[in-house]
Amino acid sequence: MSRKQVVSLILSCVFYALTIAGFFFFSVTLIILVFMCFSLSITSFAYQCYQTHNDYTGAEHLQQEIGILNAEKNKLEMDYETLIKAKDKELEARQERIEEISGELKEIQKENNSLKEEAGELAKKAQVSENEYESLLPPDDDDDRATIDIIEVAKRAIAELTDEARKAGLRINISSASERLMVNASAKRILIMFRNIIDNSIKYMQREGTLVITISSIEDDIFIVLKDTGKGLPENETKHIFELNFQGSNRISGNGLGLTQAKAIVEHYGGTIYARSPQGNGMGIYIQLPTT
Repeated sequence: MSRKQVVSLILSCVFYALTIAGFFFFSVTLIILVFMCFSLSITSFAYQCYQTHNDYTGAEHLQQEIGILNAEKNKLEMDYETLIKAKDKELEARQERIEEISGELKEIQKENNSLKEEAGELAKKAQVSENEYESLLPPDDDDDRATIDIIEVAKRAIAELTDEARKAGLRINISSASERLMVNASAKRILIMFRNIIDNSIKYMQREGTLVITISSIEDDIFIVLKDTGKGLPENETKHIFELNFQGSNRISGNGLGLTQAKAIVEHYGGTIYARSPQGNGMGIYIQLPTT
């Protein structure tokens, strides 16, 4: 109890006692005055108690708010620490990823350098190969860019190899929607190209069958397909048949020069040549030649 409350309570008791005593010893006016003083004292005491109660309630409420603020502060500190830890882990993960990427870049750089070296070697080999192909071109006394009928040249090659084809049981047919297809090239070299490919079919058919030569024209290009019904070759061997001295699993005597020379002739005139051979379903040679 506060000092003010004690004083108010004492005065209230005194004035209360005086009021009771006044009924026996004092006049009515004095009794009323003393009673008013008693009322004021008891009222002051009640007010002091009320104020004390409010102060206590306010302090308790303030304490609660302080507790809530402290809890929020602790939570924020914990959240901050958690966030810092998460960011630290994220930075560590990024640093590790950067190091991994740096290692990968170094490996890629090594591979790139290795590929550059390989490309240089391949370029040298390609230059040598190109020179080899040029050296394989048959000599030509005629005009190398004369205009010739390629269908007529194909028929001449067939006629020259008819006896050999008959002995091997090979029938050769020529198919074309046109009677004549003109191209700027050496008749002698184109004849050798046809002879080499037909001779290859005669040697490697290994059974009776047919060789169909299809010649067509699309815009400024001549397309030639020579497809036989022999046993063919595995795919991993087919892609090498134009290489010099290549011998496949069906090899027989010979130096393997024929198809390599055919490739040299085709590429000399700016054309392309490739082979397809579904094993067991014959060999197909596909040629594209520009007409000019």
